[in-house]
Amino acid sequence: MRLTVFGGTSPTGGHLIRQALQTGHTVMALARDPAKLASGDGLTVIEGQLTDTDAVARSVQDAEAVISLLGPPSKGRIEVAPILDGYRNIVAAMGTHGVRRLVALGTPSITDPADRREPAFSMLVAVGKRIKPSAYRIMVGISEIVRASDLDWTIVRVPLLTDGPRTERINVRTVGDKGGIRLSRANAAAYFLLQAEDTTRVGQAPLITDT
Repeated sequence: MRLTVFGGTSPTGGHLIRQALQTGHTVMALARDPAKLASGDGLTVIEGQLTDTDAVARSVQDAEAVISLLGPPSKGRIEVAPILDGYRNIVAAMGTHGVRRLVALGTPSITDPADRREPAFSMLVAVGKRIKPSAYRIMVGISEIVRASDLDWTIVRVPLLTDGPRTERINVRTVGDKGGIRLSRANAAAYFLLQAEDTTRVGQAPLITDT
């Protein structure tokens, strides 16, 4: 497939791009600093920021699917407006160029009608909301933008990310089902790639964990 990746310079993004190229996909990635992306056959990098509507449009215009790993930065100052404005630019560009499939990163801060109470995640969300309110607003804002679009979207909710290995099995569930609270970045990347081609979860927000 022809994939466009946003957030490719993140640790999970590195896994995703490597796996995509290894399985024969071509990747277009937007990056503020292209030097942070390793070169590879099948990878094209457009230099630019999410607020650059022209760069965003060029990134998605030939895509069959868009994968977004965008979210609040783990370090430094968290600014809500640029990320949410950038997401609006992505959605608008996809509409302009007729790109339907969007697989977007989410967290348990984003709720789903199928969710039930799971104390571990309730505590994680509550602590995160108190300690990093801007990060919480970003994730909730992303879900609102994605869900308000008419795209064929899936929000993939991830828990605590680790540097563990890729495994044969990923637990695809919802909050309240039996499972752990951790996920390797390699497994996250593999599931995002799977969703780019699989439309059975359009309009859903699955939670994925290692176990």
